[in-house]
Amino acid sequence: MSGPAQGKATEIASKAQLIEFMESGCKPKTDWRIGTEHEKFGFNLETLEPLPYEGPSGIKAMLEGLQRFGWEPQMEGDNVIALTMRGYSVSLEPGGQLELSGEALENLHQTCSEVHTHLAQVREVGDEIGVGFLGLGFSPKWTREETPIMPKGRYGIMREYMPKRGQHGLDMMFRSCTVQVNLDFGSEADMIKKFRTSLALQPIATALFANSPFTEGKPNGHLSHRSYIWTDTDPDRTGMLPFVFEDGFSFEQYVDYALDVPMYFVYRDGRYIDASGQSFRDFMEGRLPALPGERPNLVDWDNHLTTLFPEVRMKRFLEMRGADGGPWRRLCALPALWVGLLYDDAALDAAWDLVKNWTAEERQKLREDVVTTALQTEVPGGRTIQDLSKEVLEIASAGLKARKRLDSFGEDEVHFLNALKNTVESGKTPADELLECYHGKWNGNIDPIFKEYAY
Repeated sequence: MSGPAQGKATEIASKAQLIEFMESGCKPKTDWRIGTEHEKFGFNLETLEPLPYEGPSGIKAMLEGLQRFGWEPQMEGDNVIALTMRGYSVSLEPGGQLELSGEALENLHQTCSEVHTHLAQVREVGDEIGVGFLGLGFSPKWTREETPIMPKGRYGIMREYMPKRGQHGLDMMFRSCTVQVNLDFGSEADMIKKFRTSLALQPIATALFANSPFTEGKPNGHLSHRSYIWTDTDPDRTGMLPFVFEDGFSFEQYVDYALDVPMYFVYRDGRYIDASGQSFRDFMEGRLPALPGERPNLVDWDNHLTTLFPEVRMKRFLEMRGADGGPWRRLCALPALWVGLLYDDAALDAAWDLVKNWTAEERQKLREDVVTTALQTEVPGGRTIQDLSKEVLEIASAGLKARKRLDSFGEDEVHFLNALKNTVESGKTPADELLECYHGKWNGNIDPIFKEYAY
């Protein structure tokens, strides 16, 4: 989850400015980059409890310890709530999850190096203060009441508003973790094709990365419980966005969608002002109840866009949002999957051919079914996601090979897909493997997960 956007506070005079803002993300292919984000659960190594903000083994101590590596603290009042370096950040999620929002990098070798460096830094500081970190899609043990609340203003506003819109918004905030990748587009037409292809295929990523089968120490009946909770979080700002597949979809149509999503807040002078449920359209007319007479600027718009949570989100790039958090090799595999599918023209054409005839009802059913049956979910045409994933990974492999981005040993990016290929060949998701451990060698005790699956 993002912090407040920064930048020039240009006042918005018309909807055309919002469309131009989105269009400004268009870049030539030579400038396309890869931005990877991943969240993880911190826990006390001795007690296996979640991390409070304060204290010698708390999140604040973690953020202070990481500053030795050159990170600069970002404050909200007296609290450090994020770290920044060269335009990327380590940020604090509502329940103490720690997120790396990485640099915009040229290739997957750099991405995986970034992940490795970050986790090594986290491990060094964590070992000193008695803290470990775990990559899963959903908190495996702690109740919502046991999960500490972090001192960030926007989370207080969201905490009050979420239960008004769905059953699982607070679980999303406090007990879930994801890995996502942010990718560029070259034009409106390129954006549309990438948006449609990635949105239709997002349930395939959910299946391949399914890694959240436990709630409060017991199996929850899902393979991706994280994905399940998004189905009843807030219908205004989540889902599969059927309008993206309609004739005439454009930057303008996405702007109209975003304008109709109720606001959470306005950020002014270091403070979050509660505007939950209010209209950005009213804000543009100077009729926002939270700030009567004041009009928004482009930073306000950028902030508003971060409060939309569909399976693929557009800002001035596209965010792939369908995957559970997981072990570090899968943190490299997620960007590899989407870069392979979307950054090569032939691969994008082939991926679109797989899904272009699916109906909105078929896409929605796939989204709903995948949380429980993952690789065994039936896709349109009678095959399973496991069958389709073989084709998807072949296309992604060809796309990565065509990029010819080599490391210092002359190796291309294709090997970053190996973890996913193993999943498809075995037919076992990470969640399936966890459940085997739980029912087998762990004897129904969730605690070994904190040792065997920690970073």
